[in-house]
Amino acid sequence: MQASPNSLSSHHVAVIGAGAAGLVAARELHREGHKVVVFEKDDQVGGLWMYDPRVEPDPLGLDLTRPVVHSSLYKSLRTNLPRETMGFMDYPFVTREGEGRDPRRFPGHREVLMYLQDYAREFGIEEMVRFGCEVVNVEMIDSGKWKVKSKRKRLDDNNDRGDDFADHEDFDAVVVCVGHHTQPRIAEIPGINLWPGKQIHSHNYRIPEPFRDQIIILIGASASAADISVEIAELAKEVHIARRSAVDDTCEKKPGYDNIWLHSMIERACEDGTVIFRDGSVILADVILHCTGYKYGFPFLKTDGIVTVDDNRVGPLYKHVFPPILAPWLSFVGIPYWTFPFPTFEVQSKWIAGVLSGRIALPSQEDMMEDVKIYYSELEASGVPKHHTHNIADSAIDHNRWLASQCQCSCFEEWRIELFREIIKNWRAQPKMYRDEWDDDHLILQAHEDFNRRISNKASNGHI
Repeated sequence: MQASPNSLSSHHVAVIGAGAAGLVAARELHREGHKVVVFEKDDQVGGLWMYDPRVEPDPLGLDLTRPVVHSSLYKSLRTNLPRETMGFMDYPFVTREGEGRDPRRFPGHREVLMYLQDYAREFGIEEMVRFGCEVVNVEMIDSGKWKVKSKRKRLDDNNDRGDDFADHEDFDAVVVCVGHHTQPRIAEIPGINLWPGKQIHSHNYRIPEPFRDQIIILIGASASAADISVEIAELAKEVHIARRSAVDDTCEKKPGYDNIWLHSMIERACEDGTVIFRDGSVILADVILHCTGYKYGFPFLKTDGIVTVDDNRVGPLYKHVFPPILAPWLSFVGIPYWTFPFPTFEVQSKWIAGVLSGRIALPSQEDMMEDVKIYYSELEASGVPKHHTHNIADSAIDHNRWLASQCQCSCFEEWRIELFREIIKNWRAQPKMYRDEWDDDHLILQAHEDFNRRISNKASNGHI
């Protein structure tokens, strides 16, 4: 039988991860009156946005025993959304003065990290975070609470790190905010085991220099594929892009580039080093670069099979957040993609916090399960593969409006939505230039007017 929190009750809540999702979850939970502990295995906030120049020893990320580098950022990465759409709804991502700040509308990754650090300081979130504390096991115990087991490095008197030591604590609820850009998904290519070239996943791509004068086959058609293909083309001899969305007879030069070709998908790889595409092209390649996305994974989470990851579908999850049988005591922030990331995290967190306090009611367990089944059936009827369950590009606006209605909070502004639509139209056509060639002065004006109004309201309330 599903448990329900008492009306306007306060709970002891564990938040796993101090990236963007974990920070806003902690803030909203605390604001709702809950006692919050955030577990973060690194020594600072930021999650994915902490650039790490290291790469893993297994370039494909298939070895489960490998030392894992959490971040997937490449050195040159800039946001593919303008800062106006990225910021949390009540903490605008405005341009700030200071050393190392990036004033561009599509800033580099360091600027996003600094924004998150500013956010954490503004709302005292760092005080809730246990840094250097990695969660290794989460499971429900007989009392109905969640036992969270973690490990951290012991510090001696000289602040040198010693051996790991374990700790555990019981919580009423757990909110999982660990992201999904660490465990690579790899394209399946017939004959690849005998192919003699090098393979790498974009998770381990940092700079283009290793690809100088080489012939590269890049698999993928998303934002990272667009960025990386253009960047390595400046040094590589040839870049051949394989895309599932292309028809089988596609083979053409990318407009505006002399050494980038667009192909249909790979048919097979051969022992002589060649790669054959479905369009009939045969390329003798040095490297296959997989820009093929990531797998969801929660190795620490033990639910006796209630929550599973099946072909990259995390489920069953009601509205991508609550597992019906365990709701509201287990929830996830940040599962959907192709949406407004930070504002979506924010409204998800408001929903979770309000449900836990009893201010917002969830449907019955049966009704939530039925909603999930209907959603899965609609995806299947539309021909959407299971591994795209959490791609909400076509429904992101409606999804976020629904969440906002549950929370009775301000909905997404029209200018933000229009900017999002413009991005979808432009980034594929101009992956190298769209960030700096932007014609939306009317939307910029609306955004800036909204920012100024919010900042004025914050100042009048003594928040800045």
